[in-house]
Amino acid sequence: MANRLDGKVAVITGGCSGIGLGTVELFVAEGAKVVAADLQQEKGARLEERFAGSVRFAHCDVTQEADIAAACRLAAEAFGGLDILFNNAGHAGLPGGVEGIDGEGWDKTFAVLVRGPALGMKHALPLMKARGGGSVINTASIAGLQAGWGPLAYSAAKAAVVHMSRCAAAELSPQRIRVNAICPGLIATSIFGAALGLPREAADQMAAMVAQNAAIAQPIPKAGLPQDIAAAALYLASDESAFVTGTHIVVDGGITIGSRHAWDPTAGSPFAAIFGATAEEMSAMASSRAG
Repeated sequence: MANRLDGKVAVITGGCSGIGLGTVELFVAEGAKVVAADLQQEKGARLEERFAGSVRFAHCDVTQEADIAAACRLAAEAFGGLDILFNNAGHAGLPGGVEGIDGEGWDKTFAVLVRGPALGMKHALPLMKARGGGSVINTASIAGLQAGWGPLAYSAAKAAVVHMSRCAAAELSPQRIRVNAICPGLIATSIFGAALGLPREAADQMAAMVAQNAAIAQPIPKAGLPQDIAAAALYLASDESAFVTGTHIVVDGGITIGSRHAWDPTAGSPFAAIFGATAEEMSAMASSRAG
């Protein structure tokens, strides 16, 4: 099926690299007009040249409400309206756990990951109402569903995104606006290098290293790629998901299925270790009593 987004207009934050770029490419291929909202001016200019007539770049810092409003306004001015908002821009945020909480870093993490999407929905709302409805997609994470997949601030923020999507879906349903979230797993993007404090170019190179080695981490033995998330976003943006709202889609290669022994036959089961030890203890106890 082709042209699933024919006639639709989308704003994609973080649209110049990683998941955002993969989604821009797929949405354009499916017939959409796209505003790529990002901080990366040079990459944005190249995107406009590459997809002349189909992509416009908006310089956008999602911690700045005026930038978000301008990106949505550009969609209306350049392409006539707005049907799809993909709140995808993000960063690794404040590293560490409870002991290392820094108030400023915590607030910045939530400003990017939670307040940005909330303000995106605010400014998309009147434009989507004018079109008779729309689809909002928020990038969450498996870190928002389970412990152990990210720093505390990032994980808490992504959990907030999941619940915010559910609440917004309820509120906006009378306007025929659907709201859903995507929870990526280990996806080969620059976010991992950025979390280590690497400059953007080095972080982009690290994404390739993640792609080479990620296959061993989950049941589906391949690296998660931006295109995998883009495909989920396409489904949620298209009319194929017209009966889907207020939920989240996990796209993680099965990494959250369970502990490794559930899918890797070479991994020892913790139950075997526990019950094996218990059996040995009971056997030893029985022998001592018999003696």
